[in-house]
Amino acid sequence: MHGSTNPLGISSNSNKVPFHYYYSVKDLLGFFVFFFVFIVFTLKYGYVFIDAENFIPANALVTPTHIQPEWYFLFAYAILRSIPNKLGGVLALVLSVVSLFFFRISSKKLLFRGFNFSPVARLVFWSFIGNFFLLT
Repeated sequence: MHGSTNPLGISSNSNKVPFHYYYSVKDLLGFFVFFFVFIVFTLKYGYVFIDAENFIPANALVTPTHIQPEWYFLFAYAILRSIPNKLGGVLALVLSVVSLFFFRISSKKLLFRGFNFSPVARLVFWSFIGNFFLLT
């Protein structure tokens, strides 16, 4: 049998390499290099990645006018700002996240074949990514 992870049904017995030793050493080397660079940046250059506004003492009586969310919340902030009604904004934000789950449930035949065989699924996925970057 060709297996369930091979939707094209092509035999793939020709180009196989044993996993252990070569890939294990390669992965360990990559891990140690990443860990070394991470430790150097964390211990030596820790304050480089912190925003300068974090060093200003807080005033509990005044709300800052320059509040902005982090970059990964900008799409949600844009959705909330674009709808004047608070409840409508919250519903639009929830529907923007839940729409991914509805799309996955609606396409039962894609559970085993993947997005490469469905042009509609690819179109919806890339339109979601485009909207995310547009809102951000």
